[in-house]
Amino acid sequence: MRIHKEGYLSIVLALILMLLFAYGTSLCLPVVYALPLYFVYFIFWLFIVSFFRYPKRSIVKNNEQVIAPADGTIVAIEEIEETEYFKDRRIQVSIFMSPLNVHANWYPISGDISYMKYHPGKHFIAHKPKSSTENERSTVVVKREDGLEVMFRQIAGAVARRVVCYSKKGDKAEQGENMGFIKFGSRVDLILPIGTNIKVNLEDKTIAKSTIIAEL
Repeated sequence: MRIHKEGYLSIVLALILMLLFAYGTSLCLPVVYALPLYFVYFIFWLFIVSFFRYPKRSIVKNNEQVIAPADGTIVAIEEIEETEYFKDRRIQVSIFMSPLNVHANWYPISGDISYMKYHPGKHFIAHKPKSSTENERSTVVVKREDGLEVMFRQIAGAVARRVVCYSKKGDKAEQGENMGFIKFGSRVDLILPIGTNIKVNLEDKTIAKSTIIAEL
């Protein structure tokens, strides 16, 4: 299993913390009572490691399709008034990432990055609609060669406290390339043109780089 680079420090710190707890436990309790706690500490550390797993997945690129940028569950498919960049009506497809999902994010299409902005914010539960506009988030817009643009947002939730985005305005985005990470969660929104052929339904499970979200 590969580990995403964003996890190296967290995993090492968690290991140090686990060892300190184990050492303290060994000083306070007989071995027979300490062993179950050692097991709990180890399981906790494995849980932290699992947050940062980074699976190797192949992709057949097709820029007529919007692929899932994240593992998770479709929790919203709705028309919205997009006010940050497009300032018109769009279709929003939202993917909720649970603590058990892979937390890396990938570009859904290829093109030029025409817009990128990081927004510090709150940490409402990611299922809530206001999380799209009030939570900590990064907004990225990718423009295809034909001028069509797709927006997506990485949104931190109640548990997630840091959004990592590698995108920079003017850079090239490659469909299926890693573009960031949301530490410990939590949601990715895709903002698509009205009339887009949506290929998923509410409660569908998505696999990043594999599930087709829409056809443009």
